[in-house]
Amino acid sequence: MKPKSIIISIILSVTFFLIFSPFLIKLTAYLHPIVLAVVFLCLFIVTLFIVLYIRKESISISFKVLRTGLIIYSIALIILLFFRPNDQTYNSINLIPFATVSFYLAGKVNFLVAFYNLTANIGLFIPYGIYFMLKKRRYEILILLPLLSIVSIELLQFVTNRGSLDIDDLILNMIGVFTGYLCFPLFKKIIIVNNVSG
Repeated sequence: MKPKSIIISIILSVTFFLIFSPFLIKLTAYLHPIVLAVVFLCLFIVTLFIVLYIRKESISISFKVLRTGLIIYSIALIILLFFRPNDQTYNSINLIPFATVSFYLAGKVNFLVAFYNLTANIGLFIPYGIYFMLKKRRYEILILLPLLSIVSIELLQFVTNRGSLDIDDLILNMIGVFTGYLCFPLFKKIIIVNNVSG
């Protein structure tokens, strides 16, 4: 990968982030401010990926570096999920598939809130799908591991009053993981991960 690709990606990421920052800042009203860092990181990674693809370049990183990055990313997500503004508590339960999704799509809440919730619940879990594929796990593990992890997060959020218990979150999160599985063939053409067994 040439330094020019990184520079282009940084410039584009910062530009897009600044353009949308007036809308993104509103997210901090009901999410931890770290949401801005997570959004920028995701924006940069996606932009870098697209730039590398267009310029027909690849980047080589070690599995340890990738795993460390995923750990830091996971910590940021945990903060987003469990450390919200103090005046927010949740105690609702939804076990009807797509009820919450339909509610958001019906325009009954602020568009930004609806858009973020739907896209974030999918997009933020794509990296985990890619990571699981890197480890070449068996198909049943590729289903059960993310499923049990997400169910545990949902239950813990509900028990601690930091999130609602919503089957739609589970469905969207799993769609994100499976999207990562589908994106993996393209990912490995652009991102070369060394020493995956490490």
